[in-house]
Amino acid sequence: MDEFHYYADPERGVAWQVPLLTLPHTRFLLMSATLGDTSFFAEALTRLNGRETAVVSSRDRPVPLEFSYAETPLPQTLEELLAAGKGPVYVVHFTQADATENAQNFTSVNVCSRAEKEAIGHALEGFRFSSPFGPDLRKWLKHGIGLHHAGLLPKYRVLVEQLAQRGLLKVICGTDTLGVGINVPIRTVLFTRLCKFSGDRTGILSARDFHQIAGRAGRKGFDDVGWVVAQAPEHWIENQQLERKAAASGKKFVKRKPPERNFVNWDRNTFERLIVAPPERLSSRFQLSHGLLVNVLRRPTDGCAALRELVRDSHETPRAKTAHFRRGWQLFRGLRDLGIVEIVPPTLEGAKVRVNAALQEDFSMNHALSLYLHDTLPLMDPEAPDYALVVLTLVESILEDPDLILRRQLDRVKRQAIAEMKAEGLDFHQRLEELEKLEYPKPNREFVYSTFNAFAAQHPWVGNDNIRPKSIAREMFEDFRSFADYVKIYELQRAEGLLLRHLSSVYKTLRQTVPEAAKNESLREMEVYLSTMLRQVDSSLLEEWEKMRDPNWRPTAAGPEVRPPGAEEAAADITRDVAAFTALVRTRIFEALRALADGDPARMLEILPAAEPAEWTAARLGVALEAYEATHTRIRLDPEARNRRHTYVTVSEDRRRWRVEQILVDAEEANDWALTAEVDLAASRERGEPVLQFVRLAEVGQ
Repeated sequence: MDEFHYYADPERGVAWQVPLLTLPHTRFLLMSATLGDTSFFAEALTRLNGRETAVVSSRDRPVPLEFSYAETPLPQTLEELLAAGKGPVYVVHFTQADATENAQNFTSVNVCSRAEKEAIGHALEGFRFSSPFGPDLRKWLKHGIGLHHAGLLPKYRVLVEQLAQRGLLKVICGTDTLGVGINVPIRTVLFTRLCKFSGDRTGILSARDFHQIAGRAGRKGFDDVGWVVAQAPEHWIENQQLERKAAASGKKFVKRKPPERNFVNWDRNTFERLIVAPPERLSSRFQLSHGLLVNVLRRPTDGCAALRELVRDSHETPRAKTAHFRRGWQLFRGLRDLGIVEIVPPTLEGAKVRVNAALQEDFSMNHALSLYLHDTLPLMDPEAPDYALVVLTLVESILEDPDLILRRQLDRVKRQAIAEMKAEGLDFHQRLEELEKLEYPKPNREFVYSTFNAFAAQHPWVGNDNIRPKSIAREMFEDFRSFADYVKIYELQRAEGLLLRHLSSVYKTLRQTVPEAAKNESLREMEVYLSTMLRQVDSSLLEEWEKMRDPNWRPTAAGPEVRPPGAEEAAADITRDVAAFTALVRTRIFEALRALADGDPARMLEILPAAEPAEWTAARLGVALEAYEATHTRIRLDPEARNRRHTYVTVSEDRRRWRVEQILVDAEEANDWALTAEVDLAASRERGEPVLQFVRLAEVGQ
């Protein structure tokens, strides 16, 4: 078990502890550069498997480290390190925004020679920087500067790692997550700060965090020594420069103040203490969840006894174990009351409980409030027009909040409200009062809050877990926004990975946690659309997830997977899955209808270029729209308007094209107009996205 210090991670620690509780016939090798006091684990392993435990420890590194404290501005420090041949340099930041800002700032530093830039250019040939943030990243990479943090799409992070492993990048601007878990060859680690915001407060780095990050310096087999450099606080460096200028000129100066937020001061002594400080003792992070209960109760043997043993043997205090037993019973009772687990007569193997056989094979409850979702679904009418959208809201409500996206949503709400209030003549103070009342979009909020309050009253284990209604995936569906459109609207270029992870979580929850019996056609179409969109943007998250889910997948010596000739091309064929491709086509058509409903024919023709541009100009389309509006109130885009029965697809005889007729559902329900488009299947396969052309907007039958 490498990187065993994750045993103390608040969220993931339980996954590192469970094997030490449940595998008595296993011999363990626990590895980390920052284990600290290991006596407890040595005793625990011997108690588990009856074997003597050997502790192998050393402070000697294959590549020794040299430490220095920099009192020069960050770009100057970096330039001096590169000039001294100490690249590649990993520049450590503790926010994604700082890492991205410095990647741009360092383009003024002479990082690479012309020949090195040409080598990077060749390495990037054929790579698709297809997202809105892609062009910025490509620009920095061509300068020899990499960027690595969780806000990037996974494919970009992998690209940076691969380029670094080939020795093509001289500088990597990253967050501390790179420093503790990714194998990127680095000669020098440069700390921009020695303090970090931990989620509730800002403090000096722990000794474990410092040594984990610093330990990335020095490449075994390449370097005789690795360098670790820490920057003095930025305001302190500026004050030193101002003081020298003042001494030379005889003028007074105003001292720069330290940042007011997310900052704790450090100095050279702080750095020297961290260098010699031993890692802190690892603390147990055992916890029970619905997901863990479901997984253990699926065993063919007595799952209840296994759960009791798990809590009894955990590395918790007696008082904590009592609380875990109480919580475990509360969680079990909730699962039983909803029929997710069933009590059965004891089997020959000793099982007394089973997971409901009607649930999908890969059913999971990986979120704390998954049970709330199951409790609430029966209260809804699957025949209601907005059923699928409300289910989507419930799914998003049990997921963690992607705070940055929600802040951007709120900013947009406030901008729109300010414009409206100014038009109404409200004064400044009134506007401020009204702005304080605004929130980011929370559809069906009364329904969500009322059902959750009733649920929490029946389930005391809920405790501090709270429901989080929001609308991100739902907003994309309702407004017919592509991933790129959504990124641009909310200026999420620097947080594309955050949006992708949220959409991926929505998809996984729809697929695994919402029972199949609760899914209607619209919900399944959403699921297919999400899956296809995620694969288009960056398939790596879904591919890794599916490999973990498939017990038959095995890597081979020849590569990750042996596939028959043509399999790669077939897998890349976007038209192969007819249901998924149809969902993408319908989404593109409804994006065009959104533009029409907004009275913007030019925008519609950007989304659906005309098959006959000379015939269907924006002006002519505007005339057709006026003719429609003369006899119809508006184009509807509600769930009924999106019902698949209003979409008609005809396949050409040579099977190379589709003709799609989308009925315009109007307020009067005459439904006598249609938008017609053609889909080029060959071009769609080649481009990896639906290629549509607008044919006409006219009354049905004309």
